[in-house]
Amino acid sequence: MRVWLDTMIYGIVEGLTEFLPISSTGHLIITENLLRDTRSEFFLVGIQAGAVLAIVLIYRRKLLDMAFHLLKPANRDYALKLTSAFVITGALTLTAKRAGFTLPESALPVTWATLIGALVIFSAEHALRHRQPRESINWPTAVIIGLAQVMAAVFPGTSRSGATIIAAMLCGASRSAAAEFSFLLSIPTMFAATAYSLLGLHRKTAVDFHGEFGHFTVGFIVSTLVAFLVVRWLLGYVRSHSFIPFAWYRLALGLGLLAWFYMR
Repeated sequence: MRVWLDTMIYGIVEGLTEFLPISSTGHLIITENLLRDTRSEFFLVGIQAGAVLAIVLIYRRKLLDMAFHLLKPANRDYALKLTSAFVITGALTLTAKRAGFTLPESALPVTWATLIGALVIFSAEHALRHRQPRESINWPTAVIIGLAQVMAAVFPGTSRSGATIIAAMLCGASRSAAAEFSFLLSIPTMFAATAYSLLGLHRKTAVDFHGEFGHFTVGFIVSTLVAFLVVRWLLGYVRSHSFIPFAWYRLALGLGLLAWFYMR
């Protein structure tokens, strides 16, 4: 019973943190350390895909419009920019994986990334105070967003959504345009990551796939429901608010974790 409760906690944590600029991967690693319940990379990546399903539901009309009217210049241009950012992310992340990169088992690297991320948000918001944003994503911005997403994948605690949204804003995009592009980009990115992890799990004959799949399903459903509520709230929030509160949260969390590491 305890292991299923932990599974639901993982799903809640993922749904709450995937699209906020506070790092879902970082919080999952922290949760793993606090619960002392180690989960496979397939489970951790898979429940992130559950949160991304919430994006599919929220943006279903835009996605259908792009799919059925892809030849319209605006739709074709937007889809090509999403594809380019995804290809950049996929190619560089696969290179890192084949070079032997794995997620850290300790929460200490995540702690430092959390603190650094707080400072980045403070600095970015200060730099953006007097800028006039545009309601679109241009090609240089799409490329930079793809690179920012790679950085988030390589350094857990960075926050994929935070890195991509802030990168887009620093390139001149409005908060709403940056958030929408980041959220839509998460769809192919996280579904591809889940498929890649599933393929790796299938090749490991020592893994109990059926037992893992049950926990994955529960975590997937919980993260989808929670993420749906969080994203609906966040889309309204970003129209008229900065990310400063999230920077303060990251700072408090990072300092608290540092104290916990060095005082235990």
